[in-house]
Amino acid sequence: MIRVTVWNEYEHERRIPEIAKIYPEGIHGTLKKCFSAEEDMTVKCATLDEPEQGLPEELLSDTDVLVWWSHVRQDDVTEETVQRVVKHVHSGMGFIALHSAHFSPVFRRLMGTPCTLSWKEGDREKLFCVNPSHPIAAGVPECIELPHEELYGEPFYIPKPDDTVFMGWFEGGAVFRSGCTFMRGLGKVFYFQPGHEEYPIYEHTDIRRILVNSVRWAAPVKRLSDPIDNVAL
Repeated sequence: MIRVTVWNEYEHERRIPEIAKIYPEGIHGTLKKCFSAEEDMTVKCATLDEPEQGLPEELLSDTDVLVWWSHVRQDDVTEETVQRVVKHVHSGMGFIALHSAHFSPVFRRLMGTPCTLSWKEGDREKLFCVNPSHPIAAGVPECIELPHEELYGEPFYIPKPDDTVFMGWFEGGAVFRSGCTFMRGLGKVFYFQPGHEEYPIYEHTDIRRILVNSVRWAAPVKRLSDPIDNVAL
């Protein structure tokens, strides 16, 4: 079984009624249902306001893939939390950063770059699969049309991805590397752009297929049982 933890800052859904209607159980609740429907996955949820920001050492040690959604409270994530998560990624835990988590301190630490981009509220997106042989693209159509999504555009200040699986085209003319993979130590990292909180993106069948595929892809091939920091020789 792949042990999945869905982490969500859980702010918009509690504060904004319109978003609460879209995700009444929180974005993490919707994602949990998505992954729990798979026979090879067990799922836990964690949120920012829980003790140790929902990510104690014991939970991370019991997680194969960490799925992360964050937006307005990126700066509330502590350095201690960042260090714990990054250490586990380097030791083999998979990490999936969703939508505005491109600017999360964990993703930026893993990338080593600003991870900034261009953006605009509300646009139509065509999500093109540009690497159909990649495992994350299995069973995914050549093009997914999203009637409403937040526009993200290049330049996207990330390192050169190991693979670009999806490219987004927006009605306003912007293009974006919407699905990118990276290796960090023993851990696999996937960034996936669709998922603005004002739209029910995570209810879309093809988006859910991509997320399920990404979890299976990111599951550890090798995992250090005792994550370590730098070792003096």
